[in-house]
Amino acid sequence: MTVPSHELIGTVTAESGVDGRAPLDETQVPGRAKVVWRRFRHQKTALSGLVLVFLLVLMAFVGIHLTHWTYTDHDFNALQTGPTTSHWFGTDLTGKDLFSATMRGAQKSIVIGLLVALLATGTAALVGSFAGYFGGWTDRILMWIVDLLLIVPSFLIIAILTPKFRSFWLFVLLLGMFIWQITARIVRGQTLSLREREYVLAAKYMGVGGPRIIFRHVLPNLASLLIIDATINVSVAIITETGLSFFGFGVQPPDISLGTLIADAQASATVFPWLFLFPAGFLVLFVLAVNLIGNGLRDALDPSSGKSQ
Repeated sequence: MTVPSHELIGTVTAESGVDGRAPLDETQVPGRAKVVWRRFRHQKTALSGLVLVFLLVLMAFVGIHLTHWTYTDHDFNALQTGPTTSHWFGTDLTGKDLFSATMRGAQKSIVIGLLVALLATGTAALVGSFAGYFGGWTDRILMWIVDLLLIVPSFLIIAILTPKFRSFWLFVLLLGMFIWQITARIVRGQTLSLREREYVLAAKYMGVGGPRIIFRHVLPNLASLLIIDATINVSVAIITETGLSFFGFGVQPPDISLGTLIADAQASATVFPWLFLFPAGFLVLFVLAVNLIGNGLRDALDPSSGKSQ
């Protein structure tokens, strides 16, 4: 039986699409996360940073259990000795095992970096988006708070309050309070543009409330900026905590961090270099790896970046 030509053309068009090609299967279209990951994993430096962060975190939280020494133990038979099979990073003047102390300090510094980054980026996202979307007195009051915190001597406040109260959570709160203001201004500027977009106006005309529009439409469109900012804030928080702890204003004894270890080793860094090199080396490697991840995310999330193509 011969099929009429017009029926054959109709069949081909229905099965293959208007232009004769196979119709696009929506299940085959990669999501944004897959596209970003594909761009990210094609960058060797960023992928190396991700692997290095994973190994350092694994070393800090799991590796510490591979030795029978804890950061509070003292081996009085091995005072200020170099790396050995018993003490992998050596010992200090009191016989404290430097490997367990470095891993404990790294744990504290990593946790502080993650918590501060989450607090700072979250605060910047909320303050900036609400100020930019609502405008008026909301914008004025929130930006006045931002300007006030920008001129407050943050180092002095942390130096006064942290040693006095000796609270870990207070230290994290104070540290996160003073590193989000610039990002909040950037988020505000982006929100001023996004609130005039068609989908935002359509949601507003349909009676959707302002906070719901912010969380469902504004902030998701600022995800790239916020992810990169959070990555940068991890490095900033760790370096800031190290500097404050170095001067005695950060993590308080008997707890330790990389900053306190580096401060304790400064006097004997040239005579007993392992006391300084291992904590400082861990700090440098971790911050470098986080920065590599941040650069990779920036290129992967920015469609106009030449490196992500």
